[in-house]
Amino acid sequence: MGELIRRTLSEVLARGDIHDPELNAMSITVGEVRTSPDLRVATAFVLPLGGHGAEAALSGLRRNRHELRRAVSKKLTLKFAPDLRFAIDETFDRMDETRRLLSQDAVRRDLAAPDEDAD
Repeated sequence: MGELIRRTLSEVLARGDIHDPELNAMSITVGEVRTSPDLRVATAFVLPLGGHGAEAALSGLRRNRHELRRAVSKKLTLKFAPDLRFAIDETFDRMDETRRLLSQDAVRRDLAAPDEDAD
């Protein structure tokens, strides 16, 4: 269900279906949507294109969450529309940090060392 909501929310934002000029001026990526077990709450992890203006994007999404909720429920024909919540998607930051850690000399040396316990 989270993936269906993610796609629908991405489509609504890309097409500019929301009547907010500030929000429509931004290009926002919806990386993931996690739903509660009862599907009453959906948390969308978002990031503006380029990662700049994240707080402004969150503010715009939160300001228009009722209209976004209505648009998502209309497109998915859900019996109950989930309450939409928004958070910054930090996946890319974590990937960059992981790459940085893996590129350190000590880590590369440890990864290249033969496994002594395999004997």
